[in-house]
Amino acid sequence: MRPRTLPFDPIARAAELWAERIGDSTAMAAVTSIMRVQQIVQSAVDAALKPHGLTFARYEALVLLTFARRGSLPMRVMGERLQLHPTSVTNIVDRLEADGLVRRLPHPTDRRTTLAEITEAGRERRAEATAAVTAIDFGLRGLTDRQTTQLTDLLAKVRKATGDFQD
Repeated sequence: MRPRTLPFDPIARAAELWAERIGDSTAMAAVTSIMRVQQIVQSAVDAALKPHGLTFARYEALVLLTFARRGSLPMRVMGERLQLHPTSVTNIVDRLEADGLVRRLPHPTDRRTTLAEITEAGRERRAEATAAVTAIDFGLRGLTDRQTTQLTDLLAKVRKATGDFQD
C-alpha cells in the first residue's frame, strides 16, 4: 500500500525548522533528500525486478558477468567491482547458481580461484530484467537525461572525496 501523498514537502519543512533552531540546514536537507530518494528508487527497482526473481544485488552480478569478455569472473574480482564483502558475493552467486543463472567453474590456471560464469538462462533473465528497470528509468522519475548526468557527476564527487574510487 502506497503511503498518502503529503500536501507539503516534509524535508523542506524540516530544513526550515533546522535553520531556525539548530543552524545551517543545507547539508541536512541534501542528505535527507538523498536518503528518501534512495528509498523511492530502491522500491521502484525492487518492484521491477521481483517478477524476474532478482534482487538488485543479483541483477548487478548478472550485468557484471555479461560485461566480462568471457562471461565469467573470479569471485574476488566480482566483490571488488560490486564493492561487496566476499561473503555477500558468495551468497549472491549461491542464489544465482541455485536458479541456474550462473555456474561455478575452477579457474584454468589458479586452483585457489573459483570463477562465476553466466549461463544462457542468466543472459536471458538479465535481458528481461534490464528491460523492466530501464522502462522505469531505474526509478529516477522527473529528471531529464541532462539532470540525471549532473546528479551522477555530483554524487561521484562525494564518492571520490570519501575514497570510494580514484581517477
